[in-house]
Amino acid sequence: MSVNKRFLTVSIAAALVSSFNVQAAGFQLNSQSATGLGRAFSGDAVIADNASVVAKNAAAMALFDRPAMSLGLTVIDTDIKVKDTSINLGPISPIVEDASIGGVSYVPNLYYIHPINEKIAVGASLYSNFGTLTEFPEGYGSGVNGIADVYGGTTDVKSMNLGLSASYRINNQFSLGAGLDVIYGSGKFKRGRNSPLAGGQDLVDIDTDGFGIGFNVGTVFELNSNNRFGLTYRYSPTLETDGDISKSPANLNDQKLKIPLPDMAEFSGFHKLNDKFAVHYSIQWIGWSSFDKLETTGGVLIKDYEWQDGWHYAIGGTYYLNNDWTLRAGYMHDTSAQDQMTSISVPDSDRNWISGGFTYHLDSKSNIDFGLTYLMGKDVDVTESQPDGSLPLTATTRANAWLYGIQYSRSF
Repeated sequence: MSVNKRFLTVSIAAALVSSFNVQAAGFQLNSQSATGLGRAFSGDAVIADNASVVAKNAAAMALFDRPAMSLGLTVIDTDIKVKDTSINLGPISPIVEDASIGGVSYVPNLYYIHPINEKIAVGASLYSNFGTLTEFPEGYGSGVNGIADVYGGTTDVKSMNLGLSASYRINNQFSLGAGLDVIYGSGKFKRGRNSPLAGGQDLVDIDTDGFGIGFNVGTVFELNSNNRFGLTYRYSPTLETDGDISKSPANLNDQKLKIPLPDMAEFSGFHKLNDKFAVHYSIQWIGWSSFDKLETTGGVLIKDYEWQDGWHYAIGGTYYLNNDWTLRAGYMHDTSAQDQMTSISVPDSDRNWISGGFTYHLDSKSNIDFGLTYLMGKDVDVTESQPDGSLPLTATTRANAWLYGIQYSRSF
């Protein structure tokens, strides 16, 4: 394999994986609602305080007795540091300058629930499960002729999930729900910018998009009006993306890249202890072990990853201050998807969420929500190299983020 082609292979892998790397472990993005953000998404599969619950559990639509809609926006401000980086070039191991690769992303969401009768409800949703914006400085690795930029570059990824759901109330205690998910993802990537390996041009310039189809099923058990539980399972597809891949001797334009997305399962509980206070919690499993490698539909292996399954543990409380104001707070611990393999392009670690928020009721049928979260990552020591073992790199990464959410909800 030629030097340029070898660098291309690694660069494509880094580009596509680093595109999904910040908000939760792996490349999961928690931004479904401002309400959920304000309680660290604890109890989100069963609380059903507005129409955004359809993103977590279709069965919870059975808790609505009138049409409802929610419209919101989450702003994600990431702070990602790559420091103490060096590359072994044989006789020397020069230090690469520190990099700050965070950015600001805007994630909208829209939900609608419509009860047909006392038994059946249908709903529609539009939100994002994946997405980020990261950018290494121009000429990253300037002390080594910018060669470190094969692990860096620019990534701009957006995804949207269109969901269509239905629920059925079996009796006063049990409800079932299911939904279909149409997932669209797009990404623009640059790696090895102005690289001497490509005659001073960008080594990799990728613009890809694609669709995938998934589904979800769920149930709600109501012990009584103040205590209920939710359980949901989401099947995620392998997303196939294609488009332009340029600035390299390798031509993969006639193939698609397969990106396996993880299945997820969540159990949630909600308990209203009195007129003023409620507690809620969630445990979520994320099947990251399915993300073992990236390869094309033509069988070209891009890179092995061998991730491990992840978990979320969240707990929170809601305080019903008065008829106008509802206050909430929450905490989440989020375990890393990485196991033995690490990368500067995937600043993943165990993470802790500290969240707070409120609802202001404009009137009996409409309200505004605000949620705020500070996400704290940990330092991770990274070691990686080219597929043939050359140019080993060591570094330390850390990813933190602020998330801000605002949302308008109304019943009809």
